Amino acid sequence: MAQPITVARRAVRLLPHPVRVWPRLSVGVLLGAGTALLEAVLGAVAGLAWLGTLGRPVARRALAARVSTVAHELVRWERRRMDRWYASDVSAPHPAPGGGTGAPTYLAVRVPVALAGAWVVLGASLLSVGSVIVAIGEGVVYGARSVHLNWPGVNLISNNVITGVLIGATLGYLAARLTLALASAERRLAARMLGPSQQDLLERRITELTASRAGVVEAVNTERRRIERDLHDGVQQRLVALSMLLGRARRAAAAAGAPAGELLDQAHDQTQRALDDLREVAWRVYPATLDDVGLSAALSGMAERSAVPVRLKYRLAERPPGPVEAAAYFVVCEAVTNAVKHAAASAIEVRVEPRGTAVAIRVHDDGAGGADPAGTGLSGLARRVAALDGAFAVHSPPGGPTTVTAELPCG
Repeated sequence: MAQPITVARRAVRLLPHPVRVWPRLSVGVLLGAGTALLEAVLGAVAGLAWLGTLGRPVARRALAARVSTVAHELVRWERRRMDRWYASDVSAPHPAPGGGTGAPTYLAVRVPVALAGAWVVLGASLLSVGSVIVAIGEGVVYGARSVHLNWPGVNLISNNVITGVLIGATLGYLAARLTLALASAERRLAARMLGPSQQDLLERRITELTASRAGVVEAVNTERRRIERDLHDGVQQRLVALSMLLGRARRAAAAAGAPAGELLDQAHDQTQRALDDLREVAWRVYPATLDDVGLSAALSGMAERSAVPVRLKYRLAERPPGPVEAAAYFVVCEAVTNAVKHAAASAIEVRVEPRGTAVAIRVHDDGAGGADPAGTGLSGLARRVAALDGAFAVHSPPGGPTTVTAELPCG
């Protein structure tokens, strides 16, 4: 039994594509004609009801709302029909601006198209099947008779059965092509009138890019946390142990009066400097304080470690999101570092305060100015802020003062 079924499936695959999908599409077209009749009746009823609301604006608005609701439900039926029988991917109907006129307009357009197309497809299909049935029936009842087909320069001799079957097959192929064309027209019409507009697609793409960019920023911050933990728990702990051993050796050498004491002192000092540098690197990679107690404490710690007095004014009532905290911290740290190392500032003021749904940052110093916004540090800050859809600016005329501002949206 399996062998004949396999042979039949292979035979079906040899048929042209329109013929293979003809039965399935025909069902969808005929169902579409049935729903089009229903939609035409409902449309006529709605039209009569609309005439009854002339001069009554409130009743007309209520009728428009009901018509829109019914139209959207009918469109959902059409979408399910096309999904089932046409294998299409038509987006769900969305209300158009001004009261949801997209679905009623689509129904008004598709009703005549569906009815006319269904009649054409049905007529061609009946002619095709009828030609084959008549030809075979005539051959069975009356027997095959010779048929002469004459064209200019061509003279064919056949019989009525073969001729009728060929005519039916030709009509069937035409019916299949018409059915495929009608189904494709319905798909295109639905996609054009119900699918997302170019503006919708653009907004969807912007949303996707924003989400992916936020994911990249979060991934970078996660990697920074990992590096900070590795530095703190690995290399830094080893250097701490080494420093302790050198300290013990130095004390032992000093007690014994050994000449190696001076060298051990130097080694111990270098180890302490390496530890300080490593702690600074780990802090700049990602300050663990951000995760523990938040931005306020992290900035306070930075201000305490600064070689130049830093006046911090922190006015945020709530903690901002993690990526915003990290960006704000690095903006302040880089601006303060530049003021200390390059501008010879004697006083620095840092302001962190809310501005609508964003965090506003301002770092002002009385240094020599002349900071280059295209430099490695400041340009890196600009990219970090831009990744969060924020704004970044540097005002640093020669002779000073320098003001670095940033605005980081939290929404």
